[in-house]
Amino acid sequence: MYDKSKIAELIQFAGVDVGSIVIDVYPGNGDWTRLFSDAVGSKGLVYSFVPAEVSHFKNDPLGLMQALAREPGRENVEAVSTSLGALPELMQPADVLWLHLFYHDLHTGLIQKTGATAAQFNRAVYERLKPGGSYVIVDHAAAVGAGANETQSLHRIEPTSVREEVEAAGFVLDAESAILANKGDPHSANAFDPSVKGETDRFVYRFVKP
Repeated sequence: MYDKSKIAELIQFAGVDVGSIVIDVYPGNGDWTRLFSDAVGSKGLVYSFVPAEVSHFKNDPLGLMQALAREPGRENVEAVSTSLGALPELMQPADVLWLHLFYHDLHTGLIQKTGATAAQFNRAVYERLKPGGSYVIVDHAAAVGAGANETQSLHRIEPTSVREEVEAAGFVLDAESAILANKGDPHSANAFDPSVKGETDRFVYRFVKP
């Protein structure tokens, strides 16, 4: 995770506030779900969304989020799971959808072997957000010109490629932040390589549904 000041800035950038409805996609160990739960308060709601495409993992990601939702004070958290393209069928319209270090996976074999695609997911997000709602993406940046060709090998994706795909679904780029940028990242190493792990150059986009 990031230091407290960056976390606070990212939450503010995402537009998560008291009473917000937030969808946290592929929440991992639940750090962001907990943070959003605290931010939205008792009048808000956080969907901790575990895509069915990854629910079979040995660490039981859905079970972890179901346990999180049972923690004291987490009555505003609901653990849910369905396929990436079925978002509209499961949750009420949201103010914010948060996608942290996962967008590039939409272009990997793990996800695509189930038939899911980035275009399909982006359309589902568009349908699930309220008008004026925010789609916030944080991911590892690939080198200029890489497009989506290094998602499998380096777990990176070129920011402009993400922007083109998301805008094709009807979203408008509202803002971007350099808070997680790292000019010292050569963009040639796998995002999990010890030389850059936790310090990759990361882009932060906020798209809005008109």
